Amino acid sequence: MHFDAPPRPVRRSPQPSGKLRAALLSLAGGHATITDHREKNWASITFAGTRHRMELVFEGTEAIERAERFIADVAEHQFDIPGHLVADASVIEVDHQLEPPRMQICAEVLLLEDH
Repeated sequence: MHFDAPPRPVRRSPQPSGKLRAALLSLAGGHATITDHREKNWASITFAGTRHRMELVFEGTEAIERAERFIADVAEHQFDIPGHLVADASVIEVDHQLEPPRMQICAEVLLLEDH
């Protein structure tokens, strides 16, 4: 008797929002957790895409140091999201707490479709 191997599950690449989340977490050096992510469609006469607002929480002294680097680097970071361009990335709000060490950052990213 001959049995065929079961079909392998199809691995789909993450959606652009998932890749953006992964890129921001990578930029955070593994020291952050995304606690909120809101996505809104955005379009102009020449471009279409999505505006993302994410809240990242950094906890602990080492994480706070990484958060400060994240704030300094996010605007100039070269994101690699196939089929998309990051037109703008910025930190729009920061809440810093000393005890226990905790920093909450709200980042906003405009992701445009690149066709």
